[in-house]
Amino acid sequence: MGQHVTVAIIEDHPVVTEGVASWIRSDPGQRVRLVRTAPDLSGLRVGPQPIADVIILDLELNGELVTPQIPDLVAAGYRVVAFSGHSDPAIVMETLDHGAHAYVSKEEGSDHLVEAVLAAAADRPYVTRSQARAMLADQRPSRPVLSQQEQQALLLWFQGMTKASVARRMSISENTVRQYISRVRAKYAATGRLAASKDALLARAIEDGVLKPSEIVQYSSFARGAAEGTSLGPPGRLARDTQAPPTPPAESRPLLGTGLRLPARRRGLLGSRADVGKHPRW
Repeated sequence: MGQHVTVAIIEDHPVVTEGVASWIRSDPGQRVRLVRTAPDLSGLRVGPQPIADVIILDLELNGELVTPQIPDLVAAGYRVVAFSGHSDPAIVMETLDHGAHAYVSKEEGSDHLVEAVLAAAADRPYVTRSQARAMLADQRPSRPVLSQQEQQALLLWFQGMTKASVARRMSISENTVRQYISRVRAKYAATGRLAASKDALLARAIEDGVLKPSEIVQYSSFARGAAEGTSLGPPGRLARDTQAPPTPPAESRPLLGTGLRLPARRRGLLGSRADVGKHPRW
């Protein structure tokens, strides 16, 4: 990332604002630049253009949850990282459904907030421990049915390919790729589970078992694979010789590097490996 990521903090407790600002200042690479702090969302309504790339948003301002206002922020061009003391899985999932790129609890802030901001600015999903817990606890039955082409387009897109690259890989037009992604969003919206951001859409797809976190790896072209002497296998899937080592067959496994244990009945949902709360290379 050649330029600094600009960020605004919307938080009604000055001591919390100062704490977040200190984490930003202490980042060794100075990758994030704080451009504004405000105690409420009125501080963002100053012009037609977003004042920052990313908003760090406290979900409760002046005693009121502002989760319903996230879609308007996303529509205005902001990427939203929720930073909240709330740990209720329903609130976490509602926040993602409304379009937040990531959910960072205030207990996780010092370790994950700056990286979550960077991931949001780069349109890379970032899953924290609190977010993973909420995904496991979510028992909503609505599961939209996606076609094989829709799943393939999502997987390649989540692996870091542009929509144009996805179109070339699948031998379809870029407009068709956009239609596939829009259609998936519409299917989720029809079930009452909005997925306005790329991260929210990925969370829904993983939650429903459409994709496994182990499949979401950095894209490598066929030309690069041939030059390195590795086979990439079918588009969108890892070949056997590029897959991660198998995970131990325990009755429960640590969930996504977080220390949580995944019961056997949910293994099919989240797959074998992923880097939750870490900075994946997309």
